[in-house]
Amino acid sequence: MISNINKRVVEWAKTALIAVLAVSALLLAWQTGILNEILSSMPFTGSVAGLWGGASGAAEPGVAPIKEAARPLSIVITGEGGGRFGARFDADERNAVYERTSSILGEALGSAAEPFEISESEWRGALNGVGLFYEYATPVRLSMLDAWLGARMPDTEHDAVLRRVFVAFGEERSRLYYQEQGSGSFFCAYTASAAGKAQELEMYSANGAVFAFETDVRGAENAPYMLILPGRVFPEARAATVGNAEELLELALSALGLSDEANTSYYYGAESVLVCVGAQFNVRVYGDGRVLYRRTDGTATEEGAAGLGEVELIEAARAIAAG
Repeated sequence: MISNINKRVVEWAKTALIAVLAVSALLLAWQTGILNEILSSMPFTGSVAGLWGGASGAAEPGVAPIKEAARPLSIVITGEGGGRFGARFDADERNAVYERTSSILGEALGSAAEPFEISESEWRGALNGVGLFYEYATPVRLSMLDAWLGARMPDTEHDAVLRRVFVAFGEERSRLYYQEQGSGSFFCAYTASAAGKAQELEMYSANGAVFAFETDVRGAENAPYMLILPGRVFPEARAATVGNAEELLELALSALGLSDEANTSYYYGAESVLVCVGAQFNVRVYGDGRVLYRRTDGTATEEGAAGLGEVELIEAARAIAAG
């Protein structure tokens, strides 16, 4: 009996030692930052990593957090019968559709193969099939969509600049199509995005949306993929400057992480342009509300203000506009 007790004590001691070693390893990993790096690289654990590291939610100095994706100017959903639902001019409607469909594009990007070039007739033929079409107001890079949607096209170095992208669902396999902005060329990539995703689009009924190239509208050849929604009347839109030049300058410097580097500011010229000069940059605020940031040290612009990359600079501009 004493022998059995001794064996149990030994086993308990082993278990306790293993637990102590495990806790010690976790504490060491936490203190050295290794654990945070591991958790940050794992799917769905980024927020856990931030909490474990005692993050306060504040961004690192000089780094703009990626808060908001650029919303498409137009969204088109094509159903089984070829009927189309389009959202363009109603911002609330378009945002609601985007919230329900952006994950479809993210999944398609994240599982896409190497893209290959196709003809425009193939692109137009694809637009007639079941799928989801986004058109952005200004060109965006695939790498920007990567940051905004949390997905990237694997096994490719082709970081295209595009305005239009289309996810087509087929019975055998789905495809991702896009038009490259610079050359105007069209590309296709097979994707593992499940055809069942098409069912998520069935809630949208056709509302008569068509592409300009499908109509006899004069000038359609100049903008063939513009979305046309018949029978709509839209109010006139106007814009006005909010805030004075000093407030806009302070907001811009803060968003770009340059508040501590600003040396002098002064008004210049008949337009009363407010100019702020730093060691390697200047910022100009115009009377109509435009804010212009320029590097003056002659360095490459891939890493802009305070080391920000292209996506972060776009987020900084969004933060300025939002402010």
